[in-house]
Amino acid sequence: MIAENGRDYKELPHLTEGDEEFRNKFLSWDLGNISFVDVQEYLKVKDTILVPMASFEQHGPHLPIYTDTITCIEMARRVAEMIAVLHTPPIWMGYSPQHMFDPGMGRGTITVRSSVLLNLVNDVARSLIHHGFNRIIFINGHGSNVKVIDPVLRKLRYETGALISFVKPYMENYVGILEGLMENPWEETPGWHSSELETSQDLAWNEKYVRMERANFTKAHIPDFLPKSFEKKDGMPDVEFEGYKYFTFPMDHHEFIETGVIGNPLRATKEKGEEAFRRLSEHVARGVLELQEVPVTVHTREFIDRVL
Repeated sequence: MIAENGRDYKELPHLTEGDEEFRNKFLSWDLGNISFVDVQEYLKVKDTILVPMASFEQHGPHLPIYTDTITCIEMARRVAEMIAVLHTPPIWMGYSPQHMFDPGMGRGTITVRSSVLLNLVNDVARSLIHHGFNRIIFINGHGSNVKVIDPVLRKLRYETGALISFVKPYMENYVGILEGLMENPWEETPGWHSSELETSQDLAWNEKYVRMERANFTKAHIPDFLPKSFEKKDGMPDVEFEGYKYFTFPMDHHEFIETGVIGNPLRATKEKGEEAFRRLSEHVARGVLELQEVPVTVHTREFIDRVL
């Protein structure tokens, strides 16, 4: 189980008003911490649930393997408290074949095949829809899940009529709402794997699990199997040629960055991580509030195909 951080989420500002009576009915917004009686009470008023999902993959020598899952569960807990919605426990396994490294190297990554992940996401969502939830909001913490997720999101929408959303609250090559927060220049890839942002967020989550004495600044490079006329600067599957990114290759992580760290984590601080979580969670919370206002008609609720 992911390590706790000791945070009292009830201290977070609420974005909803006049719902204290509703809030007081629940000991927790985590679906795993309440009973079916509480679920029934919740569904009398709301039909939204957050599903955090990420991965279990190496994040260099200084960050925990749970790093991506830390991102998604922290986001889900914050959003849940701010707008009084339930969230599930995290789906901690994800699509990470590129992070396995060579056999016997002990990198710790646990990956699942794309078909396994899609079946898992489908079954989690169909279970929730079966019980009465109409709005399923996946809070994703792992970039490579994006590569495979679209078919199951469409399947869920087409087959049930539920509102299905997939949120990506992190920074890779898109800065967005985190503009001005990171100190690293763009060439030091602040939003990439185990760099300034992820290290800051892990520090904010629970700094005792971050080994800053092991942190190092390393840059991505072109894999040995490609000509030197190609360039690689980040963790995306595409590479540059003549200044343009039209070529994509199935590369393993260690082929372009041996340490697992893409960028400079040395400027990371707990304060930056806290601010990143605040900006992203408030943004997502406002978006989910808007999604609660649109009409949703579920036409197929029963999860019949739930055995094989």
